[in-house]
Amino acid sequence: MQRDDGEADIYLPPNEMRAVLHKDRVKARVVRQDRRGRPEGRVVEIVERPEQPIIGRLLHEGGVWLVAPEDKRYGQDVLIPKGATGPAKVGQVVVVQLTEPPALFGQPVGRVKEVLGEIDDPGMEIEIAVRKYGVPHEFSEACLAEAKALPEKVRPADKKGRIDLTDVPLVTIDGEDARDFDDAVYCEPAKVGRGKGWRLLVAIADVSAYVQTGSAIDIDAYDRATSVYFPRRVIPMLPEKLSNGLCSLNPEVERLCMVCDMLVAADGEVYAYQFYPAVMFSHARFTYTEVAAILGNTRGPEAAKRKDRVKDLLNLADVYKALLKQRGKRGAVDFETTETQIICDDAGRIEKIVPRTRNEAHRLIEEAMLAANVCSADFIAEGKHPGLFRVHEGPTPEKKEILRGYLKAMGVGLSITDDPRPGEFQAIAEATKERPDAQQIHTMLLRSMQQAIYTPINSGHFGLAYEAYTHFTSPIRRYPDLLVHRVIKAILGKTRYQLPMLPTPGEAHAKLAKRLASRVKAPTTKPQKATVAPTKEVLAWEAAGLHCSANERRADEASRDVEAWLKCKYMREHLGEEYGGVVTAATTFGIFVTLDAMYVEGLVHITELGGEYFKFDEMRQELRGERTGIRYAIGTRVRVQVSRVDLDGRKIDFRLVREGEDLTARAMKDKGAASSGVPVKASAKRSSRHKAEAVSSEQRVERSATVAAAGPQSAMQAFKSAVKKAANKMKGRKPRRA
Repeated sequence: MQRDDGEADIYLPPNEMRAVLHKDRVKARVVRQDRRGRPEGRVVEIVERPEQPIIGRLLHEGGVWLVAPEDKRYGQDVLIPKGATGPAKVGQVVVVQLTEPPALFGQPVGRVKEVLGEIDDPGMEIEIAVRKYGVPHEFSEACLAEAKALPEKVRPADKKGRIDLTDVPLVTIDGEDARDFDDAVYCEPAKVGRGKGWRLLVAIADVSAYVQTGSAIDIDAYDRATSVYFPRRVIPMLPEKLSNGLCSLNPEVERLCMVCDMLVAADGEVYAYQFYPAVMFSHARFTYTEVAAILGNTRGPEAAKRKDRVKDLLNLADVYKALLKQRGKRGAVDFETTETQIICDDAGRIEKIVPRTRNEAHRLIEEAMLAANVCSADFIAEGKHPGLFRVHEGPTPEKKEILRGYLKAMGVGLSITDDPRPGEFQAIAEATKERPDAQQIHTMLLRSMQQAIYTPINSGHFGLAYEAYTHFTSPIRRYPDLLVHRVIKAILGKTRYQLPMLPTPGEAHAKLAKRLASRVKAPTTKPQKATVAPTKEVLAWEAAGLHCSANERRADEASRDVEAWLKCKYMREHLGEEYGGVVTAATTFGIFVTLDAMYVEGLVHITELGGEYFKFDEMRQELRGERTGIRYAIGTRVRVQVSRVDLDGRKIDFRLVREGEDLTARAMKDKGAASSGVPVKASAKRSSRHKAEAVSSEQRVERSATVAAAGPQSAMQAFKSAVKKAANKMKGRKPRRA
């Protein structure tokens, strides 16, 4: 059981769990410590039981109808009275509404509220995830009616008060499978001050022109806060008429847009900028692959097809190189990681999992969007208007100590200061990139950072090394961007934007609020003078930021759940097959391995590593055999066999395949003084899993903390515990003589 005050979790024995359900808030009293030293509690009172549907499969056993929850954290089946099964059939996936709570001597009782279908139906994993995580997936009737009443195209009256950019050859550059187009770009050489530079235009779909504050569409959009992306399906923030039509910068049609018009100096510094509403005409729809091919060979077949636009693309490439230099000068964190894409067939089955490669075109658009986002943040700050910043703070004191200890243990000559700058992280990454354990070091650098959030209080963006940063470039799929557009328009019109009425905070909101609160320790310094309490307006913006941040996390969790389900289903077809892979995490209970060919992660339990006694080196995050000295750390290459797949638990188990005695012989030669570590018996019990994730763009540095925090006993948390123990051991020791 997790405590609200952030202290150590309380263990509840099975008999205490019979009357409670997953997600219940309870009051418990600590009665003793168990054999493992954990505080053991007794439930005194159920404080809160959220209204929650339970998703599971309908079973008929011994004349009794049951629903076995898909989420195993519920711990017990739900009884369904004979007349409460509705049209559901045995084996189907259903949504259950509880009618009677569980008791010490009785199971929970419910009725079938909705039938989702058969477990193997295409897209069933998505249907489960949207209900499991409470993702809004149906627009209200009022929202759909409002969207239907919108015009089919830009009307003459809509252009009033806008700059006409239809003759400027703006183009969109997106992925091959993109359906909505938020942004268009154009660049030309220009004189900047007394030197050379560029004029860079970033045009963003003007969603705020069609979605009015407090309207039915706005209420639904705010409730969702973000589009949710699954393999083969997107749950959009806006109705399709807007997301794929009126607000999508489709080629060769007029569209309303908001423009960030920038002058960029030769050194990549944004010399000046301005914002204005405009009407544009996309002159081409490019893909990243196509643009990369043109930039790589301006005389190739791709360039020949787009000869009218080649010069513009070269100008974009030039300003990108300048912006990239400025990025290096700032010391922004930029680790190259691997993001994967799941390719499915029409039936929803995985055909293959492939890496997404980031080419020059991806980076070009990324730098242009970053520049526009920075200008947006600066404009809001200079306009002294409340708004949402995208804030990414530096490591907490605890994470700094963990990282310092880890770098020292790994023999890295560099470390971080008490008040680290992003450049220090980048310097460590650069200095270690040629080491065999570079992947392990870079992973730990990423995991030491915090999660990014939306907030009206600007604290800068640590990972990108910006003093102020926000999201302006994707109002079709992110509600914070839509709010930023409205604030910019208010500043331009010398008015003040008022937030809409906020919906009741949901579970995701509450969870994130607790998570954010737990990272801040109670203040000890007394104020010199009375502080000014935040205004109602600022509090409203804080609530909006928390709501958007929480729903962003919810979308990420739902997407990861679906990907894990698909990968498990895919690997069921490969049981018994052998693959090469790389260790991506080491824990007291085994090693996690990611397969080379499939980019799927699974666990090699410690019982599968051989008959010897293993030590878990907490500082180095590796398992080492006591007899042979064989070491398994992040980056170690192994060969494994797929031995077990648990679809419900989203778990894949591997068995280590022996490759002869060479590895053992080498390890025995290297074996010297025993490393400090915690001995791990081969009979150690299986624990919860750690899942590493790598994403592209600014999300590489923002989401690392989210992934590290996934699961109650992740590899990162084990690492934290290890450093604390090591630090305690060192207390009181006398320094060794040189």
